[in-house]
Amino acid sequence: MAEVGEIIEGCRLPVLRRNQDNEDEWPLAEILSVKDISGRKLFYVHYIDFNKRLDEWVTHERLDLKKIQFPKKEAKTPTKNGLPGSRPGSPEREVPASAQASGKTLPIPVQITLRFNLPKEREAIPGGEPDQPLSSSSCLQPNHRSTKRKVEVVSPATPVPSETAPASVFPQNGSARRAVAAQPGRKRKSNCLGTDEDSQDSSDGIPSAPRMTGSLVSDRSHDDIVTRMKNIVCIELGRHRLKPWYFSPYPQELTTLPVLYLCEFCLKYGRSLKCLQRHLTKCDLRHPPGNEIYRKGTISFFEIDGRKNKEKESTEDYNVACILTLPPYQRRGYGKLLIEFSYELSKVEGKTGTPEKPLSDLGLLSYRSYWSQTILEILMGLKSESGERPQITINEISEITSIKKEDVISTLQYLNLINYYKGQYILTLSEDIVDGHERAMLKRLLRIDSKCLHFTPKDWSKRGKW
Repeated sequence: MAEVGEIIEGCRLPVLRRNQDNEDEWPLAEILSVKDISGRKLFYVHYIDFNKRLDEWVTHERLDLKKIQFPKKEAKTPTKNGLPGSRPGSPEREVPASAQASGKTLPIPVQITLRFNLPKEREAIPGGEPDQPLSSSSCLQPNHRSTKRKVEVVSPATPVPSETAPASVFPQNGSARRAVAAQPGRKRKSNCLGTDEDSQDSSDGIPSAPRMTGSLVSDRSHDDIVTRMKNIVCIELGRHRLKPWYFSPYPQELTTLPVLYLCEFCLKYGRSLKCLQRHLTKCDLRHPPGNEIYRKGTISFFEIDGRKNKEKESTEDYNVACILTLPPYQRRGYGKLLIEFSYELSKVEGKTGTPEKPLSDLGLLSYRSYWSQTILEILMGLKSESGERPQITINEISEITSIKKEDVISTLQYLNLINYYKGQYILTLSEDIVDGHERAMLKRLLRIDSKCLHFTPKDWSKRGKW
């Protein structure tokens, strides 16, 4: 067993932590830094395949020294300019001995998808013709034969439902939106509406929680070990004290303070409460430095425009670059309110929008929940005409909601609504999805009122010099 003094940066070993169920677990972690405080060593660890927000300082009592893995010495590898690499080494996955002995190359992972083995009359699935029917139904006729699934390798360009094909709704017992029978052999997702940072969207009784992995999982794509570590212990903002999740580029001398004080109006920072109080006597800001374009009750939105803005017009249809809900106000619906507001602006501009990619894990949960609720609201509100099934196309959904077509399709696939039946695509709404959506919407109290929005889009074709 290794000694505490032998632990260095780059070592990997199991570390004791409490999970979301308040149970002890020993996930594998990497030592990112070691420091000595009053003769006691502390170790900054990153849990492998976990989100960086869970990184923390731990004592040696929480380390399993029996299973420690020391970093391997990394051979100097030339780069494009011929200079050797300098990134610190870390333990690598072991290659199976059989593969090493035989000299065989391990297989490269391939992308696979599940495809139905359809009968002959259903094998030719049109890929995008405007007249190809795409039906959206809340009831599927259960008298057809259950199809079998097979896994096969396909190209990434697998056809998706046509964007202009009409979607129709099957009425069932006078209702045009509830599903009594789902497609045989296919399970439905009942909790797909409540996975959001806002607890009010959790309609299935299971508390919403961000995933432990995702786009903010720590990787070794850069050499700067400093930015991989939290450097601020605590900040005081207004009447709240917050523990930061990630690295913050504050001056080095402030990182040793137990608390960093911020002005809640202009975000100027100070090293002590006295400095903050002195600043507040001179700070005259009481709202963001911009024009108020929305107000309803206690909710206001301001348009901040200046010479230092990085991007005025997105060439990729981005309608938002970043949304942020501070920890004291999370799980109250403000995140989804910000998302809804961004799409209201897109509606005024007369175009579709999408968030800047890649999304963070919390951002993905919030957007996926918003897209699901918005699209389901449209589908469940369809009315039948002349006794026929109501129909709608993906293009029409996109135009009504200002959600980009790619996001509409991905959401329908995520909700597992798209099916192929009797030569056409249909959308099936199960009882679980309908009930879950209704419960979620009852809890969604914060909504944007378009009548309170006073916003004039800028004509960037007439822009002049700044």
